[in-house]
Amino acid sequence: MTMKKRNGKYNLKRRMLKIEECDFHRLLDLSLKAKYGGNPEHKRNPGDFNLDPPSRPRPGKSLCDSVKVFTRKEALILLRKGIKNGLVSERFIGEWPKNVWSVMDDGTPLEAQYESGNQGVYHGYPLPTEDPFCEEVIKQWRIRSELAKS
Repeated sequence: MTMKKRNGKYNLKRRMLKIEECDFHRLLDLSLKAKYGGNPEHKRNPGDFNLDPPSRPRPGKSLCDSVKVFTRKEALILLRKGIKNGLVSERFIGEWPKNVWSVMDDGTPLEAQYESGNQGVYHGYPLPTEDPFCEEVIKQWRIRSELAKS
């Protein structure tokens, strides 16, 4: 299932924080405080997310089930890796990046959005392969994963 395009196109306003602006030590600390909430619109199988309602897949939304993310623990690990590796948006809400991107071991790119009003809580979903931002996420994942290690 593919994600619905906004006004006929994907959100082209998304911008990743520039590498030179990434403070990897601060991002590591932030990643340890991040939480994963989830969203029933991105779930067919509710797994252990304890959502209310448990699932409510919406037409046009990409589903976590399609990439086999079924547990909150797995989603949280992916979210934290994205923050730690500096795949965060240039837009912040307080100390929290508006968006975080991550890549699964099989190369699937993911996007998470900050849930406003919830300190450090995100929900995520796989990026549709047609989304032009996919290539940038994969490219930056390779580059920034190495930088975050140093």
